[in-house]
Amino acid sequence: MSVEDLFRLDGRVAVVTGGAGLLGAQFCRTLAEAGAAVVIADLNEQAARSIEQALSEDGLIVRAVAVDVTSAASVHEMVQTTLKLFARLDILVNSAALDPKFDPQHGGHEQGFEHYPLEAWNQALAVNLTGAFLCCQAVIPPMLEQGRGVIVNLASIYALTAPDQRLYQRPGKAVQYKPAYYPVTKAGVLALTAYLAAYYGEKNIRVNALSPGGVYNGHDEDFVRAYSARTMLGRMARKEDLNGALLFLASDASAYMTGANLVVDGGWSAW
Repeated sequence: MSVEDLFRLDGRVAVVTGGAGLLGAQFCRTLAEAGAAVVIADLNEQAARSIEQALSEDGLIVRAVAVDVTSAASVHEMVQTTLKLFARLDILVNSAALDPKFDPQHGGHEQGFEHYPLEAWNQALAVNLTGAFLCCQAVIPPMLEQGRGVIVNLASIYALTAPDQRLYQRPGKAVQYKPAYYPVTKAGVLALTAYLAAYYGEKNIRVNALSPGGVYNGHDEDFVRAYSARTMLGRMARKEDLNGALLFLASDASAYMTGANLVVDGGWSAW
């Protein structure tokens, strides 16, 4: 098999949860361009259908499917729809997550740890951790039946290091915080990844994690400057910077890799 062939996904079917998100949409295109049929699974069905239309116009095989990853019934329906559409399921990318944004379109993270609402904490655990659990659980049976499968769980550098809260402070503006649920749930994703890799290793189901650093999404200059100074490469990630790593983990290029965490952070966590 040639090096190029190692990265090809022809004849395979991938499900990307959070497929309408900033990174999820990138992943859908990447997998489809590599030859996979891709299910764009997202709570926002309208956004998923918009991406389906755009990718379909480029000749790629994609389908939008609505899913609520906190609901076992909804996740089961997503898997059954995938099997009805394509008769198999080879790759799951768990990209759906609540991620507190600090770009111009978002905000409102003024709640410190000692007063953080339990409801918000529980919601984040339901989406970020239970959602990954439910999706993994649902795709395993068809993967076992096929005799192979690949799962890629999206974690974060904040699963490895504590958030530097100084990044989120602005003189003259309300104090903001990266909430505790994000590093906690992403660390849980890493533990789930290792657990499943060990549990299904002899069944030819590989499970790895991908941990991105901060991805630029219209952040203000002060944030970009402060964040970039913490990286060895001196910049935030561009959304397309994760595509190669994702394809590597999803394809046979990483055939002897499981239970691992691939960190793509511009050197942030190595300093």
